[in-house]
Amino acid sequence: MTGDDEGRRTGRRRRLLKAAGLTLAGALVLGIGTVGWAYWHLNSNIKSVDINSALGDDRPAKVTPTPSASQTSQASQEAPLPTEALNILVLGSDSRSGKENKALGGGSSTGARSDTAMVVHVDAGRTGATIVSIPRDTLVTRPSCPLKSGGSTAVAYGAMFNSAYSVGGPVCAVKTVESITDVRMDHYVEIDFSGFAKLVNALGGVTVTTDQDIDDDDSHLHLKAGTHHLDGKTALALARTRHGIGDGSDLGRIGLQQTLVKALLEQISATNLLTSPTKLYSVTDAITGSLTTDTGLDSLTELMSLGESLKGLSSDQVKTVTMPVVTAPSDPNRVVAKEPAASELWESLR
Repeated sequence: MTGDDEGRRTGRRRRLLKAAGLTLAGALVLGIGTVGWAYWHLNSNIKSVDINSALGDDRPAKVTPTPSASQTSQASQEAPLPTEALNILVLGSDSRSGKENKALGGGSSTGARSDTAMVVHVDAGRTGATIVSIPRDTLVTRPSCPLKSGGSTAVAYGAMFNSAYSVGGPVCAVKTVESITDVRMDHYVEIDFSGFAKLVNALGGVTVTTDQDIDDDDSHLHLKAGTHHLDGKTALALARTRHGIGDGSDLGRIGLQQTLVKALLEQISATNLLTSPTKLYSVTDAITGSLTTDTGLDSLTELMSLGESLKGLSSDQVKTVTMPVVTAPSDPNRVVAKEPAASELWESLR
């Protein structure tokens, strides 16, 4: 081999190594750019409302408990556990406008309604949680609520609970819940029902068991009693169903929604999203794309932090109940809080 041949080969190796290095660098830049874009996209998906600024100090006091001896001991050995409980108002917003919502059985009316309302109480130390459903047909005293356009709504006596969202949006929904419960809502989360359907599909469906036949033309749902694996559209129909079960009241629908929530928690727990970046992105995109939160949860980082604190909570540790109610004396199609049972329930969450 001549010196010229060796020189040429050395030169080719250098050029190949340089090309490989540039390719690797380009791939890294592209990968980082893709991750950066994905984070930006997911973060920008989330819509938010500044509940705290709108309501000011006219709210129940925020409880700030001191850590118990067991929590202090565990915190010294592991990552510190949260030392205060959380109360989160979760609303299911059932939009009836747009082609997508109509295709999902939303009907033809316009606007959005808070058809589902749940107060999610997470225990200090994240050892358990209680989900309390509030029937939308409950008659309440709706307080005066500030409006984005200025001014405020009038106090309304004997108003349907879900009218708060209709007249004053998330701010009025939070104020009404705090008014009837005397429990401070630490966070607000609104889930759009069409986004809920996308989430179920992204998870590959959800398995639920019903103990009776469901035959509801309004929600377009027809199911025999038994166990079913539902896609997003059918799961959403189940969440909307009320006329095909029991006495056709909202209480029957609440029971189905609670069953669906626990089944969804089990599905999320059983799906190892970290092993599939594509599925993880799809699920996260569906979740963030359907959310409106308070400003304390309006970033991917804050949502991930909350999710991390709840990762040890299994569906068996989540209790679902409905606010105790009785038929309203003024209207057999409406309900009112049953006392003292309702007040005792809310007291347990403070």
